[in-house]
Amino acid sequence: MTSVPVEDRPREKLARAGVDALGDNELLALVIGTGIKSRGALTVAQDVIAAADGLPGLGRLGMDELERVAGIGTSRAARVLAAVELGRRTLTRDTPRRLRFLTPEAAAHYLMPRYSGFQVERFGVMLLDQKQRLIRSMVISTGTLDASLAHPRDVYRAAALASAATVVVFHNHPSGDPTPSTLDRFVTKRLEMAGEVMGIELGDHIILGNATYFSFKEESKR
Repeated sequence: MTSVPVEDRPREKLARAGVDALGDNELLALVIGTGIKSRGALTVAQDVIAAADGLPGLGRLGMDELERVAGIGTSRAARVLAAVELGRRTLTRDTPRRLRFLTPEAAAHYLMPRYSGFQVERFGVMLLDQKQRLIRSMVISTGTLDASLAHPRDVYRAAALASAATVVVFHNHPSGDPTPSTLDRFVTKRLEMAGEVMGIELGDHIILGNATYFSFKEESKR
């Protein structure tokens, strides 16, 4: 990073202008620490962001994918993964009050930092009481979404044990595109029918993408 004026190097720039003044590659360069002989930390950081197809995709990269970037070894890859997880955890701290979810948007904003950005599909459920307050959220299955991994008995067993009045099911799309597939629609209909039998409302099925989401409830109101 010797070619960058001292005052414009990420560490010095942060001290002078604050963390908000740093670009994505500058923040990541600070996490990486140093580059290699032929590639400075800023260049390596930019290559990592490119490999992730943009900053939102950084959380989907595994150790092996990071290590394929020139200048990123095991140690630097571990730093990047640790920084991403720390960021995720700062957005998912428990709050003392019971959260209430009256709209799909509110549910999606709660779910995205917790359950999006993974390399495999994770299917889960939010359990809500009669006032639409959160009892708990949980992942039920991990892998490619299909009718068996998203089985109604698992969803409504969890709901019954928690005395939930409503469930909001969710899963992430590793591609980052939340557009529902034909199978997503089949699973939603199956869960809706099972909920009617159980007397527990299926409030919504939310698909999580990269900083975006799809809500079957919102679609039904268009």
